[in-house]
Formats: sequence, structure tokens, C-alpha cells
Amino acid sequence: MPGLDATLLVVVDTVCPWCWLGKRRLDAALAILAAEDLHLARQWHPFQLNPDMPAGGMPRAEYRARKFGSVERGRELDARLAAEGAKDGLAFDFERIERSPNSLGSHRLIRLAALEGGPTLADAVAEGVFAAYFSEGRDIGDPAVLAAIGDAAGLPPGRAAAMLASDDLAAEVAEDAARAAGLGGVPAIILGRHLIVSGAQQPEAMAAAIRAGLREAA
Repeated sequence: MPGLDATLLVVVDTVCPWCWLGKRRLDAALAILAAEDLHLARQWHPFQLNPDMPAGGMPRAEYRARKFGSVERGRELDARLAAEGAKDGLAFDFERIERSPNSLGSHRLIRLAALEGGPTLADAVAEGVFAAYFSEGRDIGDPAVLAAIGDAAGLPPGRAAAMLASDDLAAEVAEDAARAAGLGGVPAIILGRHLIVSGAQQPEAMAAAIRAGLREAA
């Protein structure tokens, strides 16, 4: 397998904190594999944990209270995840997040980046979206916020804003997210038609699963 080039389908929701942690661990797993001359790209695939979220989102405290029974329980879970993320160098700052957004626009932005600049630009936009939401508390349901993230990541100036002001990519991204609903949860990594990683596993475990998937595919 040395020298093999392959593409992993990485299924995430941009409002899922475990997906940012999973991305960081996948970064490390891919570095492990690259050192073995196994080179893999990522293709980001949308998932929506909350497909019925209003287009303008809703107050995060209200959403978390509904989901977990109380604001306090939501804060306990946030604290645990922040501590876990810190081990991987991620600075979760949940207290800065005021709104739980609809994530469709952010998925459209990542798709646009893939079309405009390929996997590298899509990776940069995905990282920008996660960091903006979970570390900076920015509303990634706001088209202006998303456009700024796209510009900063390297999309041509104004390209993201123009796309987000239209219906471009909306239907196909929503359809892709609906098809992924059968996975049940994210993050998830698919190679070929096979689910090979479920959840934010440690980098060594991810690398082992990817190796096994590549052997089976070969």
C-alpha cells in the first residue's frame, strides 16, 4: 500500500463539538499515515443533528435546556467536553456561544470551498467554521459570519457572500445531509461504501482503522 492515494468521506455537523475533536484527531491520524507513505484526502459530507432548527437558529441556553432537561446539565456536559478537547489542543469556549444555529449554510460554504479549491481549501474552511463557533462564539448561522470565514480561508473575496445570498448548493447539500441521517451520529469516516470510524476516536485507533479499510479495499 505505500504511496497509495485515497479519499476519506468525513461526515460531520459543524455544530457538533465532537466533530471538531474528531477532525483534530483525524489530522493527527493522517499525519501518522503520511509518515508511512499513505496519503489520503478528505471529502467533507454534511450531516444535520438538528435539521428542523429554524433558519435563524435559537438561543443556545433554551435549546440545551430542551435537549438535556436543564441548562445546568448542558453546562456539565460542555465542561467535560472542553476538558477532553484541551488534551488535543482545542480551546472550546461554550460560554461565548449565544445561539444554536441552523448548520446548512456552513455546510454549503464547505461544499463551495471544495468546488473552488479542492480538499485543502475545504479543510481550511471546515477548521475556520469549527473554530469560529466553538472557540470564538460566532454565529455560524449568520451569512455575514460565514462569508468572512470563507474569505479568511482563501475563497475569492465576495465569492462566499454571493453564494450564501443565493440558493446555490442548498438543495444538494440538504439532500446529502438527509441521506447521511441513517448513520445515526457523527463524526463518521467512510472509505468506499464502508463505515470505518465512528466517533472521535484517538489518532492511533483512527489510523489503524483506516489501514484496515485500505487493505480491505485493495
